[in-house]
Amino acid sequence: MYKRYLPWVCLALAALACVRLQPDSTVVITATFQGSTPGIVQSQVPAPIPLPQGTLIVPTPNPTRNLGAASGAGEYVVQPGDSLSGIAAQAGVSLETLLALNNLVDPNIIEVGQVILLPAPPDEFTSALKLLPDSRLVRAPGSSSFDVFTFVASQPGYIRVATDIVKEATYTGAQIVQRVALEYSVDPRLLLALLEFKSQWLTNANPSEQAKTYPMGAAASPLGFDRNGLYRQLTWAADQLNLGYYGWKVRGLQLLEFEDGTRLQFAPDLNAGTVGLQYMLAQFTSYAAWQQQVSASGFLQTYVGLFGDPFAGAIDPLVPGDITQPTLTFPFPSGETWYFTGGPHGGWGSGSAWAAIDFAPPDDITKVSSACYQSAFYATAVASGVVARTDEGTVILDLDGDGDESTGWTILYLHMAAQDRIQAGTAVSVGDRIGHPSCEGGFSTGTHMHIARRYNGEWIPVSCDACADPRPAFDLNGWTVVGYTNQEYQGYMFRGSDRRVADQGRTNTENQVAW
Repeated sequence: MYKRYLPWVCLALAALACVRLQPDSTVVITATFQGSTPGIVQSQVPAPIPLPQGTLIVPTPNPTRNLGAASGAGEYVVQPGDSLSGIAAQAGVSLETLLALNNLVDPNIIEVGQVILLPAPPDEFTSALKLLPDSRLVRAPGSSSFDVFTFVASQPGYIRVATDIVKEATYTGAQIVQRVALEYSVDPRLLLALLEFKSQWLTNANPSEQAKTYPMGAAASPLGFDRNGLYRQLTWAADQLNLGYYGWKVRGLQLLEFEDGTRLQFAPDLNAGTVGLQYMLAQFTSYAAWQQQVSASGFLQTYVGLFGDPFAGAIDPLVPGDITQPTLTFPFPSGETWYFTGGPHGGWGSGSAWAAIDFAPPDDITKVSSACYQSAFYATAVASGVVARTDEGTVILDLDGDGDESTGWTILYLHMAAQDRIQAGTAVSVGDRIGHPSCEGGFSTGTHMHIARRYNGEWIPVSCDACADPRPAFDLNGWTVVGYTNQEYQGYMFRGSDRRVADQGRTNTENQVAW
């Protein structure tokens, strides 16, 4: 529900974003856009979109959340499977803060039963200004009607000519925005607005080399790999948006910490979409700069100038509180024994809700030459529906049958080999073949099937003991999947007194599943 109105003062567009070209290539703005989108011809370089005159909807605050933050410093006792980085993420503090507070040198060395000191929560709160509804962060109902390619072709900036290489293939800027939006289930308009806000990619035809290489401002990872180029920058941004969104919504995230040590509690009456944006903008940003970015004259101004009022037509709530999961079978044929190899983990990227679990097929691995191979066995449909999309290793099964993966229940299958993979638009019944598990698509070091649930584009966690709103547990043939707090990939499934434990091996009878 939204009410009250406030005058909007038009100001100049804030900074925009940029993309990386192929080595030795040059940027040439021509009278006719030489893009790859069929049927789009620009007779002249278009002018920037002006900010609209008028008023913006002022959304009412969300119900205040009482997450039980401690009034003083706390302690955490290390459990089997814990990592210090997971404990830090759950506590809303940086790994460096925990290392310093506990006089630890190596974050990889902790012991079960060890007491980890947690800092006292801060007294100050983030801005309570709601910047974005949930349905404008998530690729939610209505997102599919936005044409990324037509919009990008209409812009005068670097985004029109930028390219990047993804897995040895060259993609245009528009193709990369569309790909990241689909993979992470993040609305493409948000990604485009961030490119403009951060590096002026939509309005500036010749941004700096730094802006071309790092348009989102994300530096190299602490693990040593670079984040250069549009695809890596956008995947980082999408994952950070999801970290804040799902951290707030399903993992009890309460705190935000800056590189200078400044710490804040998220305002308790915010919504997940705003928290996700606040969280992402806080990365590689000073506290002072961030305060301006999350004000009414910051990112919100850029978004409104490009796409209008984000709260107009917003869907609230995106996922109903009384939602139930439709009946689902195991994603492999009856009579076959597969292996439950991965407990709850990211639907796409660790930042998303831990919406996925993994199964490995029953191939004789003594007869394969590599851990990555195309299985002889088939993944199958868990329910009736229509295949909304197939892509590199990916199949999206749409259970409401409208062919739009941003509406209703959808099932993601990942690592499906190209050979014999089902085609988009195909209607399926329970048990119909989807494809052969492999390592194709996403990231995988061994052949398996990754399967996850979404509703209205939102990733639905496998199990959720910290959800602000109820979410149905992942249930397959009456087997309920349970995850361990802070422990990605760890968990078990049970049906009555029977129990199966997630394990990467194929010799442990406790992870063997059949129906």
